[in-house]
Amino acid sequence: MPLSAHAAPFAQLALANITREYPNFPAHLITSADEHLAPRSLHPAFYGAYDWHSSVHMHWLLVRLLRRHGGTPALPDAAAAVAVLDRHLTPDNLATEAAYLRDRPSFERPYGWAWLLALTAECRAHGGPEGERWAGALRPAVDAVDRLLADWLPKATYPVRHGNHPNSAFALGLALDSGELSAGTERAVRERLLSWFADDHDAPAHWEPSGQDFLSPALTEADAMRRVLAPERLARWLDRFLPGLAAGAPCALLEVPVVSDHADPQIGHLLGLTLSRAAALRSLADALPDGPVRTRLDEAAGAHLAAGLPAVERGDFTTDHWLATFAALALDPLAPVGARP
Repeated sequence: MPLSAHAAPFAQLALANITREYPNFPAHLITSADEHLAPRSLHPAFYGAYDWHSSVHMHWLLVRLLRRHGGTPALPDAAAAVAVLDRHLTPDNLATEAAYLRDRPSFERPYGWAWLLALTAECRAHGGPEGERWAGALRPAVDAVDRLLADWLPKATYPVRHGNHPNSAFALGLALDSGELSAGTERAVRERLLSWFADDHDAPAHWEPSGQDFLSPALTEADAMRRVLAPERLARWLDRFLPGLAAGAPCALLEVPVVSDHADPQIGHLLGLTLSRAAALRSLADALPDGPVRTRLDEAAGAHLAAGLPAVERGDFTTDHWLATFAALALDPLAPVGARP
């Protein structure tokens, strides 16, 4: 099923959420009674969609839909989308966001950082006066993230492997895809991924999922290695990492998760897991040679997508503020945008 079939409702979800200031869950450490704590004061660009990272990646969703389907009947609200993006992605707003990031080096590390890079890459790929305008406004925040990543990676002795926002593999893979990193930081990201994961084997896939995962620890790692290993080496690495795949052994990663309560904010993360797994499974399959492993991953990707997609447009804020992004990834997986000039 193509993304175009969902472009209009996904755009409506994104527009509604990135302009909705409340409810809001600010990850903000209060250090003074004099601080202005209204979401728009802290984050004039990314005040909506409940939390900062969701706002950033719902902006990404809106730009991606414009890039893919703007000017077509699939996206009748293109003008409204451009107007909101013009209002949010201004130099003044992004200067405030960049200063906030620089002043709080662990804020949204690394998940929100990676989505900001992805948003900028999407704006740049959109092109034209609009995309260039938005990407230019985002540049100070991108430079802040690049510096923060460069400072953090040497200290990140161990990866975070669980299936929530601090997951290291997902964020660094997304950062590499963006093409927005400086040459030195990109090299450091690649080296860190290899140092963390190149020797991994016999992943405990039977431990997954955890009760509130929206990312698969094993699949995000494998998908990150897809970015840094040549296809032949990736296939050999995957044989060691998930040795039962080629033999046809049961694998929990290929089984659609049971979601007992869609409205529970934490259990509902498992809806995102179905979609993030679909994207990772599809991307991994596309990177592998024809054979039984590729076939199994393709089939599992389709089953996960079919299970997760109906949950996106439920009218429930607990999922409305973020889930469509992961549906878009599953329908239209990210590909590297290419290194910036």
